[in-house]
Formats: sequence, structure tokens, C-alpha cells
Amino acid sequence: MTDLAHGKPATGTAPSSDHAPASRRDFLTIAGSAIAAVGAVCVAWPLLDTMNPAKDTLAAGAPVDIDLTHVQPGQQIVVLWRSTPIFVVNRTPDLLKVLQDPKDVALLSDPDSTVMQQPAYATNWHRSIQPGYSVLVGICTHLGCIPSYMPQPNSVNPGWLGGYFCPCHGSRYDLAGRVYSGVPAPYNLPVPPYHFLNKTMVRIGENPPDGGDYDLNSVVQI
Repeated sequence: MTDLAHGKPATGTAPSSDHAPASRRDFLTIAGSAIAAVGAVCVAWPLLDTMNPAKDTLAAGAPVDIDLTHVQPGQQIVVLWRSTPIFVVNRTPDLLKVLQDPKDVALLSDPDSTVMQQPAYATNWHRSIQPGYSVLVGICTHLGCIPSYMPQPNSVNPGWLGGYFCPCHGSRYDLAGRVYSGVPAPYNLPVPPYHFLNKTMVRIGENPPDGGDYDLNSVVQI
């Protein structure tokens, strides 16, 4: 028992003889774990940072080239182009099947991408040049939050088919960036100008040679 008014053991209750050593052990364990976690972050950050282009390239707003050989099936990476987060996902055949599932399509606000949120070369059911890779602007069309990549079914709620979930106000998108009906966000996620230099290298910020003059100023909302 404890005397709550004074923070002392109640009369007649002796403090445990091993209480202080246990407290010290707990402190050392917690401190050691914290130091290890900080060390892991310090090691991981340079590795993650190498996925983004040089600062002078970003400042110039120049196109950026991304090597897709580092993106595992089902994985998303986030790169910066003109200080804008760009989501790049290696979509597996199973993930692509969901995009054509009538259950998914029936829940979407603009399943055929009729609103100008993408270039003509990405106006299709997968909203990309190649079905296996999506390239999207990672900014929610509601209030500009960053949606979370949630590809696993039922990971947001029962019946969730996989996609993007914005934790700020609950907007939801499928794995092609198509917005669901009945959420705050009004439009699909924009698709930036991009094209493939070869099978494994994508250039963000530049249209294909025959892709016209599309840029993000062309979209309805970003």
C-alpha cells in the first residue's frame, strides 16, 4: 500500500529490498534499447536518402531518374521531384487483379479517370504507362496530407481491398490512386509526367517523346 498524500509506503509496509536494483536494471534496459534504436535510424537514413536525387537537382526542378531494380514486388518507394512526394509502387499481379475487381470498381468515385488528373498516356484502368508500376503524386486531394500505403486487404477495415488511406480525414484511394466515393477527397491522386528510359529506369518529370506537353499545371487539383 502507498500513502497517496505523501508518496510514501504506508505504515507497517516495508519497501522491497530488491526494488532499487530492479529499477536500475529496468532503466539500463530501456536506455540501451533507445540507444540501439537511435543508432539504427542513423544507419538507415543515409541508405534511404540515397533513393532521392541530389539537392541541386531538386532545386532546379529537373527530371529525376529512378532505378526500379531496387523496388521489390509489392513495395512502394517515395522520391522527391520539385519538393513533391512521388509514390512509385511495384504492383504484383495479385494487386493488379484488385484494380479490375468489380467490388473495387463499384466503390470508386471516378473509376474511368474522366477528370483530368493524369496525362492521356495514363488514362486507363491502371493509370500508368506499364500496369506493373504506378507513379503517383503522394498528396491527398482533400487538404494536402500524405496518404499511407496500405496494400494488405482488411488492413484499414473489414472489406478493405488495399490502397491508400489518408489518416488525417479518412480519404481512401485504390492502388491506382482512384478515390473512393463518400470520402472528403474529391479527385483521384494526380499522375506526374514520366516515362521509361528502359525496362528498369523511369524518369519522373518528363513526358514520353510522343506524350505531349502535359505537366501538373494541367490537372484539376493537386
